[in-house]
Amino acid sequence: MKVSIHVHNIFRLLFILVAGWLTGCSDSEDAKPAPPPSASQVEFWLTNADKSVLFAKQHTSLNFKTTTNSNPTITIDTATTYQGIDGFGYTLTTGSAQVLSQMGNHDRAQLLEELFKYDAANIGISYLRLNLGSSDLSASVYSYNDRPAGQPDPELNYFSLEPDRGYYLPILKEILAINPNITLLASPWSPPAWMKTNDSPKGGSLKPEYYDAYAQYLVKYIQAMKQEGITIDALTVQNEPLHPGNNPSMYMSAGEQAIFIKNSIGPALRGAGLDTKLIIYDHNADRPDYPISILDDPEAKQYIDGAAFHLYGGTIDALSKVHAAHPDKNLYFTEQYTGAGGDFGGDLGWHVKNLIIGATRNWSRNVLEWNLVADQNNGPYTNGGCNTCLPAVTVGNTVTRNVSYYIIAHAAKFVRPGSVRVASNVIGSLQNVAFQTRDGKKVLIVLNEGSGAQTFNISYKGKAVTATLNGGSVGTYVW
Repeated sequence: MKVSIHVHNIFRLLFILVAGWLTGCSDSEDAKPAPPPSASQVEFWLTNADKSVLFAKQHTSLNFKTTTNSNPTITIDTATTYQGIDGFGYTLTTGSAQVLSQMGNHDRAQLLEELFKYDAANIGISYLRLNLGSSDLSASVYSYNDRPAGQPDPELNYFSLEPDRGYYLPILKEILAINPNITLLASPWSPPAWMKTNDSPKGGSLKPEYYDAYAQYLVKYIQAMKQEGITIDALTVQNEPLHPGNNPSMYMSAGEQAIFIKNSIGPALRGAGLDTKLIIYDHNADRPDYPISILDDPEAKQYIDGAAFHLYGGTIDALSKVHAAHPDKNLYFTEQYTGAGGDFGGDLGWHVKNLIIGATRNWSRNVLEWNLVADQNNGPYTNGGCNTCLPAVTVGNTVTRNVSYYIIAHAAKFVRPGSVRVASNVIGSLQNVAFQTRDGKKVLIVLNEGSGAQTFNISYKGKAVTATLNGGSVGTYVW
């Protein structure tokens, strides 16, 4: 009896298998199985203004198809291209490095990997600004050639990177071990005090008799960093040359900067065989005449790669005025901070609109926020330095990711170096910018600056995806 039941079960199984095979044969040979409901041609990352979603990949099915709806449509045209992109990131201040150095080795390694490693799980920051000497977000004011009063050193015999050996250089090397291809831009806040008209690291101007000495000081810095295994890709002449009230700082007029470039730093870099890019201005967008006037001088222009901007004054379209005047030169966006006590949604929207979207739509090759890391008191900072500058990451008893972390993440993770900006139209409340990466992916960053949810189309090559963003939300779409 048991044998007959077993044989019966075998025949029943064979019948089911044959029936299934016959059913499959009845279909067309060209038929393909339908994709699972969750399949999506477009990857979608979202941050909501109310913090309900913070830079999280969404599992919405977004697929291109022919559509005739009446939604506003953002059309991507990869045949129309603009500037190349060098990357997105922050400034690594001395204060940032100090706070990072005080973390446990394991916790710091995890945080740095999250920030700088480029893979599916991390952001992959690709561009970093360095303070050359101290900035106002350093625990103390220093240069690489500080001397007692009345004892100048024009031969630079006492030049040394020693002030950075405690934690700045070690942290930078940890970052480079994670991302050895990161682009590094160095910016000085002040020369050594003995080179200046007021013998102080704050304010004053560079004495004409020390133009050449300061040029050699900057060359020595680049060479000394190279000996440490650190390549300085670009150098700005002076951070915020029209703001001598910071600590440290220095005033430098456009005329003075032009003279320093054509007579001193330009020839010094060239004479030393350095290919470090020389970038001018590094200040607010309310004075596009400053870089234009320097670039109008052909003797200075020959040494200059481009001009850098902040946006504490003026409007971001000023960058396009410089591009129009000198389209053969590059543009960069090198600093903007979010304030402690600010509104997350308001800051997210303003910075994405004006920097991630605005700066790149106005020819900038990068966008950098200020600054990377600080403690719970937004420190350390110098006496008179910024005590309200909210970092990307606050490190204390816990690690807190602040609004500029998400601002940069929406671009840095997807718009890798070597990408190019491509054409896209701005329609209604949907501020946006589009890129094509080196491997052919398309990246669209959209801010809905309206108060309510907005449904819209993303059109590419005659087909469209329909998406929705809440008011104040930011979405990055990749396909």
